[in-house]
Amino acid sequence: MEPTIYEAAGGYDGLLRLAHAWHERCLADPVASHPFGHPGQHPDHLERLATYWAEALGGPAAYTGAMADHSHVLRLHAGNGEHHDLDERAVACFAAALHDAGFGDDGPLHDTLLAYFRWGTDLMAAHPDTPDDVPEDVPLPHWSWDGPA
Repeated sequence: MEPTIYEAAGGYDGLLRLAHAWHERCLADPVASHPFGHPGQHPDHLERLATYWAEALGGPAAYTGAMADHSHVLRLHAGNGEHHDLDERAVACFAAALHDAGFGDDGPLHDTLLAYFRWGTDLMAAHPDTPDDVPEDVPLPHWSWDGPA
């Protein structure tokens, strides 16, 4: 039986390592650092991000079970206008973070995680005008080795 992406990535610890590496890359980028420079970011942002990724990639439903729903996540990212350059820079930072976190520069896991992040970035940009456009009870999207599940 093929492992889930979550299992192949090293579970929560592997995804937390990736979240830290991505955050460091974003902070060092003059464009990608912008969303991280405002007050109000949750003090456990990286742990919550790793928990969100874990659930989306085949791990336990700890994010939606104890933290928030996907509508909440979409609202956090909504109402910021269109920001294609920022999105591309965030994806580039994620690609570099995959290397930094020990996921290499290619291969099935690397490629799957990068495809997931690119897809997820597009999902987060779906409501550029206002958080009020985000519907209630949007299910957390899942990603498989073959793409959206």
